[in-house]
Formats: sequence, structure tokens, C-alpha cells
Amino acid sequence: QVQLVESGGGLVQAGGSLRLSCAASGTIFSLLDMGWYRQAPGKQRELVAAITRGGGINYADSVKGRFTISRDNAKNTVYLQMNSLKPEDTAVYVCNANKIRANYWGQGTQVTVSS
Repeated sequence: QVQLVESGGGLVQAGGSLRLSCAASGTIFSLLDMGWYRQAPGKQRELVAAITRGGGINYADSVKGRFTISRDNAKNTVYLQMNSLKPEDTAVYVCNANKIRANYWGQGTQVTVSS
């Protein structure tokens, strides 16, 4: 079974940066499409960024130009570099992995941005 473990969350001031990591195990990582979602209390879960097994990338409009998703297949890890953070970015960030007929989620890591 696929396991995903996030790290790198924390408390930062507006304008600061964080780098989230998601380490995967239990499958062939290079075959996974990976994504970062976020969810704040009372709000819908939204896709922040995604990177396919072929390297294709998509971002939510709200983070374009500020966030960068990348993957290192040798380390079985996907990253989310978050710059110019805003209070509106505050949420639990959750790593997601997709493969044919399967979908997996990490436990999430809290990101809090103060004004």
C-alpha cells in the first residue's frame, strides 16, 4: 500500500517562504501523478499544484508565480516551494498520489501565515 508523509509546514509571516516535502513509499514512485491540495476550516478542498509522471505541471490561479512544484524520482519525493506567502494561504496542505484505479492521501501538514 502507498504511504505518503508530508513535512515542512510551520508558522511564517506574510512574505515569507516554506518548502513542503512529501515522501512516498510502497509503490513505483515514477509511475505516480502527484499533487498538493489544501483545506482551510469551512472551505472546500482545492488543488494547489500537480505534477504528472511525465513532468506536466498545473497550478491554481491563486498561487501562480509564487509556488513551484517539483519531484525527485530518485528520492521518491515531491516538493512544494512556497514564496511570498499570504495569510490566505493558511491551510492544511495534503499530499496526493494517483495511479490507475487508486488514489492516496497523506496526513497533511499545517501552514499558518500571519499578517
